[in-house]
Amino acid sequence: MVETVGEVIIIHTEKLLTNLDELTEHHEMLISISKSKTEQIKSGDMDNFSKLLMQERKQLQAIVQSETKRQELVNQVFNEIGIGQKDKTVSELMNHITNKEEQKRLDEAVTKLANSIIELKQTEQLNNELIQQSMQFVQLSLDMLQPSAQSINYTNKTVKQERIKQSVFDSKA
Repeated sequence: MVETVGEVIIIHTEKLLTNLDELTEHHEMLISISKSKTEQIKSGDMDNFSKLLMQERKQLQAIVQSETKRQELVNQVFNEIGIGQKDKTVSELMNHITNKEEQKRLDEAVTKLANSIIELKQTEQLNNELIQQSMQFVQLSLDMLQPSAQSINYTNKTVKQERIKQSVFDSKA
């Protein structure tokens, strides 16, 4: 049974849509974790912040696996339809889809994923700025607590030397 190019693309489009939805779901979970990190940074709760970092790592591993699967699916479609495209991307694949409904569904899934990625980047940028401000505050606090080299020796050396030269008894008597 020989499948047409359109049939091959439709079969793989369903798999690709499922994969893109999975990627979007992972990114939305990362957004949730990132927003929780923001709250933990604001409250200074480093124990919960560390737990969130561990959850974040798990989600990142899941994203890497899903992304690898997406790349494999796109490569498989290009190979099966016989297009030796240099850049094998979902966007490039959409140019070869003739079914407007499938093209629209794929475009919506890609747009939803892209929007999730943008929101995640913005939230992580905020977290980065908050962490930088916290580090600056800590550095300022440490600088205020640690005396400077000049304040350690707050008297002149000449005053100390004069006291050493004076004897305990006044010899003018």
